[in-house]
Amino acid sequence: MRVLIIAAHGSRRKESNKEVVEMSKAVSKQCAGYEKVHTAFLELALPSIEQCIDQAVGEGAKHITVFPYFLAAGRHVAEDIPDIVVEKKEQYPNISIELASYLGEAPRLPGLIADLLSSEQ
Repeated sequence: MRVLIIAAHGSRRKESNKEVVEMSKAVSKQCAGYEKVHTAFLELALPSIEQCIDQAVGEGAKHITVFPYFLAAGRHVAEDIPDIVVEKKEQYPNISIELASYLGEAPRLPGLIADLLSSEQ
């Protein structure tokens, strides 16, 4: 089973975290390559990325992709999330756990922003 974990920062505002969960649900309907899509948070909200990986393994995942839902390569993208992935790879050596490129690296993101702005005019 293939699982996608959308990893966001997390917020003290429950509404913000709920937005990410709803976005993950929408992605799951459009992302046929994964049997399950979960939402995890680096801090300030649960489940944590570690908990979410553990849950996916418990559900029988053989391949887990962690997608950092971040716009820029700050410390969380450059260090914290990769460190978590390395730790979990060591914990689960028979499970493929990979780190996807973060959202801000998506080549189509500039066009999406331009489309959104042009549709508002």
